[in-house]
Amino acid sequence: MNFESSNPALNKDNLYEPMGTMTEDNTASVQGVVNKTSALVAIATVTGALAYAFLPASGSILMISCIAAFVICLGAAFMLGGNPALSPVIAPIYAAVEGVFLGMMTKLLDVILASQFAMAEGGMATLIAEGSLALPAFIISMACVVSMLALYTTGLVRPTARFKAVMGVLIAGAMITYLTAFVLSFFGVSIPFFSLNSAMQGGSSALIGMGICVFFLGIASFTLILDFGRVEDIVNAGAPKYMEWYAAFGLMVTLAWIYYEALKLSFRLAIMLSSRD
Repeated sequence: MNFESSNPALNKDNLYEPMGTMTEDNTASVQGVVNKTSALVAIATVTGALAYAFLPASGSILMISCIAAFVICLGAAFMLGGNPALSPVIAPIYAAVEGVFLGMMTKLLDVILASQFAMAEGGMATLIAEGSLALPAFIISMACVVSMLALYTTGLVRPTARFKAVMGVLIAGAMITYLTAFVLSFFGVSIPFFSLNSAMQGGSSALIGMGICVFFLGIASFTLILDFGRVEDIVNAGAPKYMEWYAAFGLMVTLAWIYYEALKLSFRLAIMLSSRD
């Protein structure tokens, strides 16, 4: 069974070694993956809410949490690739750190919006002042997840070899762009249109930036199709029970990516709509 995927967290052959006689009670199941994924989402939600409530909206703290999330995610992918049995411990740690990063990112963007339109009254400006970017980002994320699940379960989109190849190129391009933008940020340089600064500029820059954001959100969303396929392969292969945590980790990586892009899209939309109030 080949478990190749464009998601680095699920891109390994021979993910597990058979351990004696496997029974229904100690093999991975779809429901088990759903339960484990829900647990990771709950952990990220709690740590994100705590970070939002108690940590100051500081660019330095956001940078530290961003670096920590990246290092832990990368380290977790390598560790679990060699020993998936560690996933019951590593996956919750990753979810907790990722939650802090997303919570800080949400708070920072809320503060920027509130200060940007502090003098505005009514309409979208009131919504911004109440710090509610998390709600539209969550709604957009859920819409993406439900849509991809519907496309997969109905068979309209399947992780075929060509689909995997195309998604592999797109995901690699997205990761290179993120890494480039991250490195350039240390030198005070931002990528035109890709940076959130373009949202403040208005006009064509804001529209192009929104289009790029929607494109990246689409890549993140369709990555779920690959993940669903990998989960199905793991379950059909009769993998050990701990592989549910491994599959949940891979899904959590993608879900965090979707929320991150949905949050940026909500920010851009709020800027655009508020400027018209």
